[in-house]
Amino acid sequence: MTPATTGSKPLNILLVRVSSLGDVLHNLPMVADIARHYPDANIDWVVEEGYVSLVRLNARVRNIIPFALRRWRKSLGKPETRAEMKAFWRTLRQQQYDYVFDTQGLLKTGVIMGAARIVPGGRKVGLANGSEGSGYEGISRIFHNLSVPTDPRTHAVARGRIVAGAALGYAVDTPADFGLPEVSPNEPRPDWMPDQPYAVYFHGTARDAKKWAPENWIALGRELAPMPILLPWGSPKELAEAQALAAGLPNARVLPKLSMADAMLLASHAGLVIGVDTGLTHIAAAFVRPTVEIYADSPRWKTEGNWSPRILNLGDQGTPPSVAEVLAAARSLLAQG
Repeated sequence: MTPATTGSKPLNILLVRVSSLGDVLHNLPMVADIARHYPDANIDWVVEEGYVSLVRLNARVRNIIPFALRRWRKSLGKPETRAEMKAFWRTLRQQQYDYVFDTQGLLKTGVIMGAARIVPGGRKVGLANGSEGSGYEGISRIFHNLSVPTDPRTHAVARGRIVAGAALGYAVDTPADFGLPEVSPNEPRPDWMPDQPYAVYFHGTARDAKKWAPENWIALGRELAPMPILLPWGSPKELAEAQALAAGLPNARVLPKLSMADAMLLASHAGLVIGVDTGLTHIAAAFVRPTVEIYADSPRWKTEGNWSPRILNLGDQGTPPSVAEVLAAARSLLAQG
């Protein structure tokens, strides 16, 4: 398919992927693909305000337009909320785009796409179908003028890349590049981060069935001693779980509550990351840290880190890995240095 031409002008492109953390992360390789084939393209992004710090790490994104529906819906009657919402729509419509991509496929993202302005001959491009188990909403197609089909078992990272490639006329034939900055071991560290190599347990997730048994985490940590194990948390329930793990591990420490930016810092500096299928585990994999991804109740094909040998994926839906399997994977990654 031939992309719309703009003469000598660079393409203006808007990406609409508002949530969740893992989904926003998995959309980042679209940016590198577009920039590789259209180096002068201006790429903007609409994203939930809580994930702005993640998208900001990618230097190829020109403008980030924060979307705050999660917060707005709690106070729709307040004048300041309505003023924020008007400002969002006004900002969204300031630029005319050559391409608008909605790679989430929901009614709310379709409405954002519908409100965005395009140049004459511009394209609004989205998914023709969802993947297995996704929250795809078919009504979102009414906002597209180009709908791109994908196999129902297409990896979460590949979907957006395929949609953009189909619209812009290039093949997706390189490993995923998330465009995240190189981590310097010499940069200053916050007080809660050890100076020596440490492991992180991303043990928490919203759905209990995706978790790994507490006794497994403890048995694994004892084998990894004396390597420090840091335990982040994001809710009172996860804090209690982290405290229970730390009580069984002399080499583990419960962290203070971290911002999203600090959680990404934690993942990006880790000497080893072991985590369940959750956004922060996938962020560590995107930074290509030595990462063991544990799948217990979600399909591995959907989100497994498949772009580096420094990422090992264990288990699958209904078949969580054993402690011995995770320990062997962790030791193999540590041996790589």
